[in-house]
Amino acid sequence: MTASILLGITIVLAAGWGALALWIRAPLPASLRAALAIAWTALALAAIAALIWPAWRPAGIGFAVALLGMLIWWRCIRPSNHRDWIPEVAQQTYGDIDGDHVTLHNVRNFTWRTRTDFTPHWETRHYALHELESVDVALSYWGRPAIAHALVSFGFGHERYVVFSVEIRRKRGDSFSEIGGFFKQYELSVIASSEEDSLRVRTNVRGEDGYLYRIHMPPDNARSLFLAYVNTANQLRDTPRFYHTLTANCTTIVFQMARRIVPGLPLDYRQLVSGYLPEYLYELQVLQGADNASQYRQLGRYTDRARATQTQTELPAQPAALSSTESSTESTTESPTTFSQAIREGVPGLEPAATAHTAARVTSNATR
Repeated sequence: MTASILLGITIVLAAGWGALALWIRAPLPASLRAALAIAWTALALAAIAALIWPAWRPAGIGFAVALLGMLIWWRCIRPSNHRDWIPEVAQQTYGDIDGDHVTLHNVRNFTWRTRTDFTPHWETRHYALHELESVDVALSYWGRPAIAHALVSFGFGHERYVVFSVEIRRKRGDSFSEIGGFFKQYELSVIASSEEDSLRVRTNVRGEDGYLYRIHMPPDNARSLFLAYVNTANQLRDTPRFYHTLTANCTTIVFQMARRIVPGLPLDYRQLVSGYLPEYLYELQVLQGADNASQYRQLGRYTDRARATQTQTELPAQPAALSSTESSTESTTESPTTFSQAIREGVPGLEPAATAHTAARVTSNATR
């Protein structure tokens, strides 16, 4: 009896997985995908009946054969870097590491006006690891407190920032589906970008709510995390991988890299429900400058400060005399450092001098 119950549960789980897999991934018109999913479910019900009535046993054998075929088909679905991608993930970031110097290729620096009106621009940037000064985590919420997109911004000398984000790589015509993320619907991508692009577009164009957290970590660990992002991006460029809603997303990939740098980093449910990451980070004592995580949330919210900055109209101009150069060909009415300074105004854990400098710059812009 126990074996029959366990087998029945297995059939039910296989039925649900198979129906969704066929509906989401079968390369057929919607009507045929629906018919296949219904037929699969009917066969699974017949297999369950076979556990009760011996006369239905051929149906059970048929389901077992069909399940084997389904698993073979599923294994044949392989990730690829060669599809008709949407523009914002059309290129893949990759990097060259030469001792202290890192060259990042395909750094995204789009000019966003609306969700569909933007100017694409991909850059090559050069960084010196000894100039890495800060690590910030940005969380962007779009309606549910438990779910946020996590981005990590690395700050180099002269207030230059590069943001790394683990993204789903959608094809043209795709819409995001958390269920689809369980069924090989999207590839995985690590994109490096400017803050003017990836942070501004979320608050100012998509209407999301942004929060910034300064992470206090030893310089060697900060450099190791930066290099881990570069190496992960390189690996994905060479060996594509599917995004997975639970096991390969914007937070789990980051923590997989972080655990290689800090062995013993505790597992926690908040690595999956990323909206609650601030509490987890506060318990790890990597957030400083506030009495509790709630206060850090309040002071770290940069949505209004981002929206108060001038609208980006062209590609950002470059600060002069940088030892780590960042390519650019057009100018803008606003320096990219102005946006970066504005969103950091009042964020706990930053140097007081930097905060005062930020306030002065924002006040100056407001009076123009």
